[in-house]
Amino acid sequence: MPSSRLTFRTATDADIPGLVELIESAYRGDTSRAGWTTEADLLQGQRTDPDGVAEVVRKKDGRLLIAEQDGELVACCQLDHRGDHTYFGMFAVRPTLQGGGLGKVIIAEAERTALATWGAPEMRMTVIRQRAELIAWYERRGYRRTGELSPFPYGDERFGIPQRADLEFELLVKPLG
Repeated sequence: MPSSRLTFRTATDADIPGLVELIESAYRGDTSRAGWTTEADLLQGQRTDPDGVAEVVRKKDGRLLIAEQDGELVACCQLDHRGDHTYFGMFAVRPTLQGGGLGKVIIAEAERTALATWGAPEMRMTVIRQRAELIAWYERRGYRRTGELSPFPYGDERFGIPQRADLEFELLVKPLG
């Protein structure tokens, strides 16, 4: 997908309902199975909610970056400035558009934005370690597995209902610039 067809902007409160729908469609339920980023076999329930998205949209030292194509919301990602790095999260691409190169364009724009906005020398993210295909995709984009693990928030249904007892996150890191 050519990047010239995309426009990028920072999300506003008016975008929250569309962002919730996009993120849910990319990760949960049957609609997520149209793409390859689904977590439907690992987690049921919600991926996020309007309050969670609003918190990211309104964060002082961050932004929710939106990609639109012909005025339609097609992707988003969270950029959270944390001093010596930028945290990358809430990455979603409309499932029917996955696999065509759009994700590569979005992550490249996220990295460019983080470096230009905050001068952050490094991008970090956490990925469910059982998502081997997704981690491999990030590795092809230059991210390195650190082996640093953190627990999944079991019992907090705001992040979903785990379908297995061994979920945890791994930290991935990439130098910028």
